[in-house]
Amino acid sequence: MDSGQLIGIIIAVIVVIAIVVVGVMLSRKRKVEADRNRAVEMREQAKTDEIGAREREAKAARAEADAKQAQVQAERLREEAQSRQTEAETVRAGAQEQLRKADELDPDVVTTEGSDARSRDDVPRDDVARDEAPREGLTGEEPRRDRDARNHVEGEPGTHKPDENHPGGERPRNL
Repeated sequence: MDSGQLIGIIIAVIVVIAIVVVGVMLSRKRKVEADRNRAVEMREQAKTDEIGAREREAKAARAEADAKQAQVQAERLREEAQSRQTEAETVRAGAQEQLRKADELDPDVVTTEGSDARSRDDVPRDDVARDEAPREGLTGEEPRRDRDARNHVEGEPGTHKPDENHPGGERPRNL
């Protein structure tokens, strides 16, 4: 081999080595750039996920606050309902007391001392007045009867005989 060929081979080897080195450097540069781009994308995705997580946490906190508000409102409504129920019972008791006093004052309504034949809550007021038992022996007078019984003669339409199945001669109003 002569020296010209040897120099040509050395130059060819150096050129090949230079090409390989340049290729490796470009390849690394591309890989580094690709890694850099992927890292940027991952950071952006992480930021987006973080924002999504904060939004979900905020929605969860809002939902919890709404639930607590609903519980407070429900408790307030329960208390209001209980208060109104108590008020209604008080008004009802007052109305019953007023009806009792009116019955005591009304000369057409006959009541017996200490007991009613039926509870005043279960019977309309007109039915109580008609079904009351007569008062006897007050002043030696004839016993007073309610308005309907005073005007009817036994056996005529509109009169009724005491029923042995019901104590005190009372008949249920629905028969």
